[in-house]
Amino acid sequence: MKKIVFATNNDHKLEEVRDKLSSQYEILSLKDINCHDDIPETANTFTGNAEQKAVWVLEKYGYDCFADDSGIEIEALDNRPGVFSARYAGENCSFDDNNNKVLQELEGVENRKATFSTTICLKLKGKTHFFVGDIVGDIISDYQGDKGFGYDPIFVPKGYDRSFAQMSLEEKNKISHRAIAVEKMWNFLNKM
Repeated sequence: MKKIVFATNNDHKLEEVRDKLSSQYEILSLKDINCHDDIPETANTFTGNAEQKAVWVLEKYGYDCFADDSGIEIEALDNRPGVFSARYAGENCSFDDNNNKVLQELEGVENRKATFSTTICLKLKGKTHFFVGDIVGDIISDYQGDKGFGYDPIFVPKGYDRSFAQMSLEEKNKISHRAIAVEKMWNFLNKM
C-alpha cells in the first residue's frame, strides 16, 4: 500500500481523511514521521497556508504529502474568521471560545450565511496540485450536537436541518468542505 503524509496534528481531520482514503493509501500523520515541529501558517489565504505546511514536510522530511487549511467565512462578519478560524478568540483558545465569540458577534444579526472552505495542497512526485471544497450554510444561534469539532455545533449546511455536530462521521464525510476537497484529490490520485 502506498504511503503519504497528511501534514496535520488534528486527530479529527486525520480521522475524516483516513475514513475517505484508507482503501488505497496508508495515511501517515506528522506524529508517524516524528515531526513535532510547530509548522508556520503565516499566509493570508487557505491556499498559502496549505502550501506552506506541505512544503515544510517535503523539504524537511522528504515525504510526498498533502496539507489542508480550512476555515469558516461568515458573510455578516466580512468573511471573518477565515484563515484565523482556529484561533479566532486568541492564541490557545478552545473550540468553545471561538464558537462563543462568533455567536456573540452575530447576536441580533439576521444574515447568518457562512461558508466552510478547505484547500488541500498535494506535493507529489515533484509537482504541486490544489483541491478546493466549499459548503454553504448558516450559523445557528446556539449549540446543537456533540459530534465533530470546531464550528460544527453552530453550522447547519444548506438543505439540512441538523448541524455538522449532529451528524455521524459518515454523514458529514459525504457533504463537508473537507470531504469535497478530499474527493477531488482522491479522483486525481485514482487517475494516476
